[in-house]
Amino acid sequence: MQKMDKLLQQMLSQGVYVVGVAEGLETNAFTAAWVMQVSFAPVLLAISINPEHHSYQLLKNAGVCSVNVLSQQQMSLAEHFGQSGLEDKMARGTWILAATGAPVLQESLAYFDCKVSHEVAAGDHQLVICEVIEARQLNVGIPMLYSDTGTMDNSAELYQ
Repeated sequence: MQKMDKLLQQMLSQGVYVVGVAEGLETNAFTAAWVMQVSFAPVLLAISINPEHHSYQLLKNAGVCSVNVLSQQQMSLAEHFGQSGLEDKMARGTWILAATGAPVLQESLAYFDCKVSHEVAAGDHQLVICEVIEARQLNVGIPMLYSDTGTMDNSAELYQ
């Protein structure tokens, strides 16, 4: 199984994103590598999220999020937003609100402002399908790939 993890990480090209969520005044964000475009008309993104995480409840209740593209130089942001239970997770980075009210990370390369269309159960995660309302490039750089993160998410432990 460890060989499968290595192949998944090295051969499936996936970006690394910070997904911002908000419900009213409460905001949160999490690192995600399982994000992909699933439609051109309308433009839809699928985001895989663990339904046990607090961010999932905010996303489900408010129905909006931002997908923020990280650069290869932003590993510390990927690590930070990949942690659970931090006291004030949103103190890291500069945040503004997108048209939907979702928080946008200004240091990211680009963002996609989204509203939830529907969701589908996918094993131990939920696939949340979101319609892109707005997209903007914010900075210049090379997007981070999941393979750039090494074992940041401890996924290798799943396949021992």
